Amino acid sequence: MKIILLQDVKSLGKKGEIVNVSDGYARNMILPKKLGVEATGKNLNDLKLQNQHAEKVAEENLEKAKELAKELEDKVVEVKIKSGKEGKTFGSVSTKEIATAVKEQLGLELDKKKMSLNDGIKALGTYEVTVKLHPKVTGTLRVKVTEQ
Repeated sequence: MKIILLQDVKSLGKKGEIVNVSDGYARNMILPKKLGVEATGKNLNDLKLQNQHAEKVAEENLEKAKELAKELEDKVVEVKIKSGKEGKTFGSVSTKEIATAVKEQLGLELDKKKMSLNDGIKALGTYEVTVKLHPKVTGTLRVKVTEQ
């Protein structure tokens, strides 16, 4: 019997796949637990429409991420940190502080976990921080660290 999986099933397949299983396994395991539905013409058509919709949404998200990356290239975010003599700072600037500054100054929501700092920012100056906006898109944000 052909089944369209509604959820990931271990050792059988992933959500949205069409798999061939024995009739008993389908009747006693897959269908009662709502892990899948029988692959009828209507269900196959519904699956096709869902896949088209998912592709369209993914494409829109990719376009939004590309636009956001272009927008971030021109922007500079200023982060203030306490410093002592000769420009030595107390502590370092973290991605959390950068994300907060972006929200306050630019009004954009960026996830601190998606930002990557090669080394901690421990001195005054301008730095480039890479931000992963989408699996296929990364942007660069300039961060200016100034004295408080």
